[in-house]
Amino acid sequence: MANIGRELDVARNIRIIEWLKAELLDNVSGFFRGFLQTSDAVLADYLAHIVVTVYTLARRLGIGYQELDRQVMEKVRISVETGSQGDDGYNDLQSLQSHLNRQGKL
Repeated sequence: MANIGRELDVARNIRIIEWLKAELLDNVSGFFRGFLQTSDAVLADYLAHIVVTVYTLARRLGIGYQELDRQVMEKVRISVETGSQGDDGYNDLQSLQSHLNRQGKL
């Protein structure tokens, strides 16, 4: 009887993961469509949805919020360390690193 409950939980989790994947694709698509509207509010809304969906999907896959934060921070740190200071992308990453530092994330 316990196996049936566990199997139902696994099946439910798989359905939720699949729904989150579709949600992620839908929001990325909406983000690209948002460029046609040239509205910062629309773009920010889609980006926020994407971030929330990624965090939720990570949790469903067994990756905790703190672990995801740690991975993001590590990617930013490595990119800043290996980037070229003259690049616009480098400046964006430095700005992100400063933001995360101010938020207590780094």
